[in-house]
Amino acid sequence: MAAVAEPVAIVGATGALGFGLALRLGLAGVPILMGSRDRERAQEAAQRARERAPGGEFRAAVNEEAAQQAETVLLCVPFRNQSENLKNLAGALREGQILIDATVPLAAAVGGRATRTLGVPQGSAAQQAAEMVPDGVRVVSALHTISAAKLSELDAPLDEDVLVCGDRREDKRSVAQLLGRVDGLRCVDAGRLEMARVVEQMTALMISVNARYKTHAGVRIVGLPDELWPPPSSS
Repeated sequence: MAAVAEPVAIVGATGALGFGLALRLGLAGVPILMGSRDRERAQEAAQRARERAPGGEFRAAVNEEAAQQAETVLLCVPFRNQSENLKNLAGALREGQILIDATVPLAAAVGGRATRTLGVPQGSAAQQAAEMVPDGVRVVSALHTISAAKLSELDAPLDEDVLVCGDRREDKRSVAQLLGRVDGLRCVDAGRLEMARVVEQMTALMISVNARYKTHAGVRIVGLPDELWPPPSSS
């Protein structure tokens, strides 16, 4: 598969989810800007990614630099760091960009259990992100039921759905095209951004299920049509 023309930035690429996504997307031919608050950590992560996924294009940058160089930015940080990161990115994000928010308000962020979630005044972490980003940056919620550990196990096949929430169909379609490059991931339109409050809760559910069965299960929705993202009507 040919590489896309533009890179994708991952804020929090040194974490488990961010690094796993970098590997999978890099193998799919997507140039990756691996962001971190610390340049040295970003460089170390990019080098590890090159070793794990030869042939992939991985560049290191601090988060703000990464966000400035991409039209699509993935935010893969713990909930306790979401606000801080978005404040730091305020001068880097710009109108027209898509921010894919994978943040989950797990109680573990404040020392509680990972099988419980926190209340967010805006309704969800994604809606909080939408409130914090500069005007014109469109937030799409995704990746909440995908196992970070399984993403990093490159020999482990994926066969699961990504539930995508957002207020613009075309933004969700763009995210689906990107994430759909990863073999075994199918993106499903789960509705407007407000539905992220439901999808984010599913992370805690999957943590509970996976701990009980000692696995990395995902979510698969049955009964859907073959074509989930039909092209927009020209009429």
